[in-house]
Amino acid sequence: MKKARLEERYNEIRTKLKDDLGLNNIMEVPRISKIVLNAGVKGADSKVLQDVAKTFAIISGQRPVRTKARKSIAGFKLREGMTVGVMVTLRSRMMYEFLDRLIGFTLPKVRDFQGVSPRFDRGGNYNLGIKDWSVFPELEKETREKSHGFNITIQTTARDARQGLALLKEIGMPFREA
Repeated sequence: MKKARLEERYNEIRTKLKDDLGLNNIMEVPRISKIVLNAGVKGADSKVLQDVAKTFAIISGQRPVRTKARKSIAGFKLREGMTVGVMVTLRSRMMYEFLDRLIGFTLPKVRDFQGVSPRFDRGGNYNLGIKDWSVFPELEKETREKSHGFNITIQTTARDARQGLALLKEIGMPFREA
């Protein structure tokens, strides 16, 4: 089976990353472990939830899982076990193909795009919020009557934000200048 384009790119830049980060062993070089797409749905309306789930399936190529509330919160009119959203976890080939489409087609399609923020969490993981899913080329505009925002989490094996930034920069993530 042929590898995804970004996976091949990662294998090419691995030794360069090892040298740039001052690591002793090639196995210490950070890599992307998974990508999680997550959307919260206001109200438990099954039609809206089905529409969001169908859209996630088209965008990711994988069937989403419904997320449920862990505890009741009266202020949000939320009960424990109530469906509050959908999520998809991408790994290996699907993950690299999604990231390739995100970097190559989707992000440049955003109006007035000047790059994404280079802010990482302490563990070297990256979170990206998409306000409108209509920027994804897989979706036809007329099939979706209402667009939702969602979160993309890129989880890496990096030890800190510096390593995570170096990894995603080398892969081709379009960061804006700080």
